[in-house]
Amino acid sequence: MSLIKQLWLAIIALLLLSFIGSLAISITTSRFYIEQEIRIKNEDNANALALSMSQLDKDIVTQELLIAAQFDTGYYREIVLRDTGGEVLVERLASDYRGDVPEWFRGLVDFDIPPGTATVQDGWQQFGTLTLQSHYSFAYASLWRSVIELAGWFLLAALASLAVAAVLVSSIKRPLARVVAQARDISRRRFTTIQEPSTRELRDVTQAMNALSDSVRQMLTQESQKLDELRRDLQHDRLTGALDRNAFMARLSALLEGDDARATGALAMVRVQALAALNDRLGHDAVDTLLVELVNRLDSLDGDAQTALVGRLNGSDFILALPRQTDLDALHAHLRQTLADIALKDVRLPAALTAYSPQDERSALMATLDTALAEAEAAHATANVVIRERERPALFTTHAAWRSALELAILQGPDLGRYPVLNAYQRVIHFESPARLELDTQWQSAGVFIPWLARFGLEPALDMAVIKRALEQLRAEPEVRLGVNLSLAAIMDAQFTNELRALLEKSPALAARLCFDLPASQDPRAIASLRAFCSALRHLECAFGLEHVGAEFTRLADLQDIGLAYLKVDASLVRGIHASLEQQTLLRGMTTLCHSLGILVIAEGVVDQQELTQLYRIGVDGATGPGVRLS
Repeated sequence: MSLIKQLWLAIIALLLLSFIGSLAISITTSRFYIEQEIRIKNEDNANALALSMSQLDKDIVTQELLIAAQFDTGYYREIVLRDTGGEVLVERLASDYRGDVPEWFRGLVDFDIPPGTATVQDGWQQFGTLTLQSHYSFAYASLWRSVIELAGWFLLAALASLAVAAVLVSSIKRPLARVVAQARDISRRRFTTIQEPSTRELRDVTQAMNALSDSVRQMLTQESQKLDELRRDLQHDRLTGALDRNAFMARLSALLEGDDARATGALAMVRVQALAALNDRLGHDAVDTLLVELVNRLDSLDGDAQTALVGRLNGSDFILALPRQTDLDALHAHLRQTLADIALKDVRLPAALTAYSPQDERSALMATLDTALAEAEAAHATANVVIRERERPALFTTHAAWRSALELAILQGPDLGRYPVLNAYQRVIHFESPARLELDTQWQSAGVFIPWLARFGLEPALDMAVIKRALEQLRAEPEVRLGVNLSLAAIMDAQFTNELRALLEKSPALAARLCFDLPASQDPRAIASLRAFCSALRHLECAFGLEHVGAEFTRLADLQDIGLAYLKVDASLVRGIHASLEQQTLLRGMTTLCHSLGILVIAEGVVDQQELTQLYRIGVDGATGPGVRLS
């Protein structure tokens, strides 16, 4: 039984005990008082009547008339006149009870009052004995009326008391519910903090639990920072902070082989020409400052691009990958202006720019950039940028055609792929279901159309269509769990969240078999939107997870309280892990930290059995990719 129920039962029991006690005391006191008053009345009336009879003639008729007159007032149960020998001379008797007082109450009270007696004189001699007993009907009625009034007033007082008690219990229940919810969160390894209640006992418990949550959050932050420092030591250039060659190439390969929006974008390569001569002319410190500024400028080149990657291929060559960036002309202008600002220091910064798309060969892209960079170096300008357009068929030639085709494809409905996510025992955790749209009579992967969807603001519409199609498949296949990708634009759209919640609330059983792959982001606004989105759908028991997690792992402490079920590690951290002790160390640390929070770790982009075996040895809970198949 809950504490609140016990509290209510205690309040009700206390009220009943007070009522019963008050009623018993009232009845007992009133009964004693009434009995005493009736006893006195019996004696007084008997003496008064006997005195009147003593003054009259002693013939029976006269005595009988006097007794009858007295008895007919209705206040007496019996009046009896006996002679000195005990024989009845005159007797008047009434029924035992007259009135509407319940019999059980009369039996409960049961007045026991002796009759009044007096002597009737005939001169100096005794004529007889008069016995008089008052009727109890009025006493019962008076006592019953007082009990009813007492019960009525007590009922009003009880209702007022219950109303006050309801307010008090509610004031206790709200903070208690928060404490219970926090305890459940902690049991699920979600270390939340709550407002401290005013009740001292609950405040002490809340302070202790908040302290526990804060200490765990600090521990998570520290461990995440340590892992980030380890990742930077293993994968980043120590001077500029850019990715080293191997790390960047692994990230680029993961982008090109992916089946999502990141598979389309732009690549830019910048060369600091005559770096050795610059060191001699400007000094190492000045050149180091120049290189750091170049990397920072490249990293912030396009504010709309997500997960921009900057790498250092060698001492003088830097490369930039901008996923989802398709406007090469705008990027060319930004890059040219950025390099021109830096080149004011008499530094030549030739650059090359090209686009990439799904399934492009990495070697071919790098060859294209090298050729374009050589052309840029041959020019005399200090900041020359060469765009190298690669030959590829265009689905549509105008923005209007793209918009019309995308809207029609969304209206017709997407097709969902199905790729298994398996654990070490070959059991399915869920199936990934990337969306495809029919464009120009062919089904195209997300990398082809997502940049255009983002440009037209159609990502929430596609995500809603994907979820509706997923619900249809779940309805047809009762044992399947599906994972669908949601865009950051949809998650940050409050209207989308409300519509999705209304849709899923119509089919809660199906919603519980949905897994949402959420984009990992370090943007504070995006993190706030993720938290609000998960809170809005948590009661439907959907599973939430982050996908493509790499550098964003440093913000795990900010996301541990939203109820993540799993975390999908980016393919760039998985590729070739069986041959890299550094990657194994990094991924093992991430896995250990996630497991301490009850979060599953799933590896993306697994291509062969060697990677899969090593991942399971590290402790990864699941894997997906070209090398993961149902047996």
